[in-house]
Amino acid sequence: MRTDSSPGTLPAREHLPAATAGTPVLDVVIPVYNEEKDLQPCVVRLHDHLTRTFPYPFRITIADNASTDTTADVSRLLETRIPEVRSFRLEQKGRGRALRTVWSASEAPILAYMDVDLSTDLNALLPLVAPLISGHSDLAIGSRLARSSRVVRGPKREFVSRSYNLILRGSLQARFTDAQCGFKAIRRDVAQVLLPLVEDTGWFFDTEMLVLAERAGLRIHEVPVDWVDDPDSTVHIVKTATDDLKGVWRVGKALATGSLPLDRLTRPFGDDPRDREIMDVPKGLARQLVGFCVVGGLSTLFYLLLYSGFRQFSGSQTANALALLVSAIANTAANRRLTFGVRGRGGAVRHQAQGLVVFGIGLALTSGSLVALNAATSDPAHSTELAVLIAANLAATVLRFLLFRVWVFPDRREADDSPTTASSATYPTTAPAAPLPRRGGTAPHGTAEFRAGEAADGAWRDATMRVQPVRPHDTDPGDAR
Repeated sequence: MRTDSSPGTLPAREHLPAATAGTPVLDVVIPVYNEEKDLQPCVVRLHDHLTRTFPYPFRITIADNASTDTTADVSRLLETRIPEVRSFRLEQKGRGRALRTVWSASEAPILAYMDVDLSTDLNALLPLVAPLISGHSDLAIGSRLARSSRVVRGPKREFVSRSYNLILRGSLQARFTDAQCGFKAIRRDVAQVLLPLVEDTGWFFDTEMLVLAERAGLRIHEVPVDWVDDPDSTVHIVKTATDDLKGVWRVGKALATGSLPLDRLTRPFGDDPRDREIMDVPKGLARQLVGFCVVGGLSTLFYLLLYSGFRQFSGSQTANALALLVSAIANTAANRRLTFGVRGRGGAVRHQAQGLVVFGIGLALTSGSLVALNAATSDPAHSTELAVLIAANLAATVLRFLLFRVWVFPDRREADDSPTTASSATYPTTAPAAPLPRRGGTAPHGTAEFRAGEAADGAWRDATMRVQPVRPHDTDPGDAR
């Protein structure tokens, strides 16, 4: 039940309920490939831990990535012996493919996964999923690079991990600390909208999911973990690093061109304090002012540099017109994307045309100031010209912001805010229900076996869930992972 918030406090999100009695609240997926030796000890240990510590119904799902040994037999044996265990067989490799397929078919409101080696201490599992159950966060990850984490691993893997995260920070502006730790969770309602945007089917799946979630403004909770390296890990570091760098390039290009519909993810989950009505303050004004000032400061510096360069071989009026034209085009593009949050190429030409009209007004102001200066003195100093232009540009900047806000990039959200909007029609949110049921003893849950074929043809789904089909180009027969 939603708690009432007093004025000035952030509104609470929904505490996640179970859909129906007996439905597991948590579904922990263990993706495996040829893990016949480690699978049974892992599942038994995880099941024992959840039975003792987790207060809600749970399920453990084994996602077999086309194993060629007896992993499938071990999975079926565990499914038979332990009521909370299910097995899932895929005929194609890829950790990302396994997670997307199983998560898409699960009805549990909280979806998690962990590596079969259980390198991460299981005491971090409840802190990992608790913010998702409470509605505070949308995703949660374990971090081996947090200051309070306790990690035991060799220098080679330490170097590779930290270098990879530095690459993510430098190229994709990622702010999460550990992309590849095999210990993550996500709310099911978030996964329904986020997973169709994630293309990778291998080890880059985690990174792509987190980058898109972060860019869309979703909340990612990080949990410091105790982690001990598995010396028998079958991960091919060189191949994985190469594939990850290709993924970084692909995602970075998509973000730069605005081809990803991240606006679908911005505010579909619970309340956002930025959406609250505040008397006498237009919605989004503070954020837009900050963005406009930053872009304006950089544009002014760019303009002055251009003017100084053009002034070397042309008169003041020509130099001013050229510098203002180039900087105006760059300013409109930057404000379109950064200040007013317009993504994609739709309407870009019209926005630039309207921006040129605003440019014309700014040109009239700055050119008029130069005419006035030349009328006052026949040979003004270069520093005086710059000072006059700065003052004129400040006046033009105020007018430019007002025109951008009310004419070039007007906020049409209120006009489009109806029950038939694309986001509300395509991505329904989970309706409030009763509080989460506590698990009494080890009562068995539904253990009907399901397979990849059943998920693909829609035989195992609920009323609000649609399984995302595996893309035709996802096949990777050469994947050794």
